[in-house]
Amino acid sequence: MSTVVLVGAQWGDEGKGKVTDFLARQAQMIVRYQGGNNAGHTVVADGQTYKLHLIPSGILYADKQCLIGNGVVIDPGVLLSELDTLEKQGVSTANLRISPRAHVIFPYHKSIDMVEEESKGSRKIGTTCRGIGPTYTDKASRVGLRMTELIDPEELAEKLRYTLESKNNILSRLYGAGESFDYQQVLEQYSGYADRLRDYVADVSVLVNDAIDRGDKVLFEGAQGTLLDLDHGTYPYVTSSHPIAAAACLGAGLGPTKIKTVVGVAKAYITRVGEGPFPTELHDDLGDLIRERGCEFGTTTGRPRRCGWYDAVIARYAARINGLTYLAVTKLDVLTGLETLKICTGYRYKGEIINDFPASLKMLAQCEPVYREFPGWQEDISSVTDYNDLPRAARDYLKHLEELSGVPVAIVGVGPGRDQTLVLKEIF
Repeated sequence: MSTVVLVGAQWGDEGKGKVTDFLARQAQMIVRYQGGNNAGHTVVADGQTYKLHLIPSGILYADKQCLIGNGVVIDPGVLLSELDTLEKQGVSTANLRISPRAHVIFPYHKSIDMVEEESKGSRKIGTTCRGIGPTYTDKASRVGLRMTELIDPEELAEKLRYTLESKNNILSRLYGAGESFDYQQVLEQYSGYADRLRDYVADVSVLVNDAIDRGDKVLFEGAQGTLLDLDHGTYPYVTSSHPIAAAACLGAGLGPTKIKTVVGVAKAYITRVGEGPFPTELHDDLGDLIRERGCEFGTTTGRPRRCGWYDAVIARYAARINGLTYLAVTKLDVLTGLETLKICTGYRYKGEIINDFPASLKMLAQCEPVYREFPGWQEDISSVTDYNDLPRAARDYLKHLEELSGVPVAIVGVGPGRDQTLVLKEIF
């Protein structure tokens, strides 16, 4: 049994798309198990850049089966746009399949997302306003529409009528929004989406379990990161789903005994988008330099990411929550040229040192990072193809990341391209 779950070990944007694309070469199946188009993965292959939001990164390999699981919420317009873009780039999408149990994002979800965010004022979450949260809300409230309803004309017509009337009332009466959605217009639009997506719909749980039973290598791809998890993240500044490893079972329809390996992806530093406390954030020219060097701007929103030093407290937390087997460290090259590097080893809170990540955001906001300093390196590492050819200081830095997190490093990224990846340990 060769099953690997890939998770973000920080606040998202860790470079999971590149690592998924790299590992997909060895897999027969790649499964996206949660989130929506509020997240984006950027993959650079053969000099061409691909920006993916819903479709698994393994789609760039024509011989791989790519699945979107029931844990994902799908904006069909965005999905079709992504499919069309890939086809124009010469990428076949024939091997894509979508779970009939995946919930569908409708226009009213986006409107509710926007007015709710605006109503929060200074307490805004930093949502992308893509309708993700309200769609998961409908799912939990048992009033959502799934792919299986979308592709059934009678079900879509009947359930959309009731739901749209309810949502229009909520928008007008609760939020005073002047926008009202026309039933016939939305029905025609989504019926058109259904016609194009119907052939992609298949029981993902059956496909995944059959693949595992016959010994195929299966890679599970999550979006966002551990600290954005609804239960275990920096609540309320979190996403509406579960990016952690356990969600791969829920979001794809398999039992936990079928997961063998969990890989946590982490940058050699750390970033976050949106609101919330960030202990190691750099509010100076160095933070700006890392942002520019690392191209730290959101794939989905274009928003600049907040940048800071690597945080081993977070790394240990992610290791525990996900049961990490290995770390994949990305963007090591971004740190080239810095005289001194820092790693946060613990937090100072009211005069005491704490080593575990706190649940209270009030407490986290008062934590000061305790740093250990290391010498940097000046050599260009972007063309290095063997770990042993890295500068001594770079190898020492990686060893300290291992020791402080308690998880061995298996993959190191020294640039955005597929070939700029060093393998220290085989994953599959």
